Amino acid sequence: MKLLASRLTIRHLRMVIAILEEGNLVRAARRLNMTQSAVTKALQEVEALTQAVLFDRTNRGVAPTIFGETLAEHARFIVTQLDHAEEHLADLRDGTGGRIAIGTLLSASAELLPGAIARLRRQRPRIVVRIVEGTNDVLIPALRSGEIDLVVGRLSEHRERQDVEQETLMDDLACIVVRSGHPLARRKALTLPDLVGWDWILPPQETSLRRQVDMAFRQRGLEPPMHAVESVSLLTNRGLLVGADYLGVLPVQAARREAASGVLTILPVSLGATQRSLGITTRANARLTPAAKGLIEMLREVAGELTLSQATFD
Repeated sequence: MKLLASRLTIRHLRMVIAILEEGNLVRAARRLNMTQSAVTKALQEVEALTQAVLFDRTNRGVAPTIFGETLAEHARFIVTQLDHAEEHLADLRDGTGGRIAIGTLLSASAELLPGAIARLRRQRPRIVVRIVEGTNDVLIPALRSGEIDLVVGRLSEHRERQDVEQETLMDDLACIVVRSGHPLARRKALTLPDLVGWDWILPPQETSLRRQVDMAFRQRGLEPPMHAVESVSLLTNRGLLVGADYLGVLPVQAARREAASGVLTILPVSLGATQRSLGITTRANARLTPAAKGLIEMLREVAGELTLSQATFD
């Protein structure tokens, strides 16, 4: 019998996570409602079982060794899966509840995800939904570790697809937007070269959308904007766009919603290189909870309706 599997407990795992995240035995003990001496003793037990030093003592507290980081990574996954098991069992007993954690990108946050959540909550009024906003470089690792159940947004590039499964729901395209009173909003004929000298709000460099925006410029023989505000916060970007003469890049759903409200205007300049698929990403071979399956069904329904409405709009 393997030593760790037979003798390492959930209490040990939660303790390792707490020490890593707090960086201090006193704070970890307080978080776990334990005494410092009990935490120290438990840490010694785990280090004896693993035959490795998990944390180095420093003047500021403790720092994880490579052994500590590795065990904490596995501990997080195990604890998360146990939490999910508890929620899954409660969901099966109740049928109207459950809990789901969703990672979302800007492209899905305007219409697709809100519409699906609203429909799901009509079916499951007691469900608890946690939404985590971010970019694929943050959300995909969280998906793999079990911290979130699925990611909704632009599907990640090939290098980020290991150990995940993807389902395409609809097409997505980025639009260039400005405030309604912007000088460019009054011009009928515009091309990408006309926009080079303006201040931009763009996604961060590490995002696939930013790489696609840069590609759109380079395909026209232009250098992409170098000194831009980098943000994926819809609220912040909207505030900057409304309050100044910035140019921004928004997914088509968000852009059309803002244009319909009269706050922003979509410039008639194509960013064809940004056309990609929008969909759902889940862990490969993961057993989804009834709540997660229900949300996926709602996402498919809403995506189908949005695709029809966009075809009508075009």
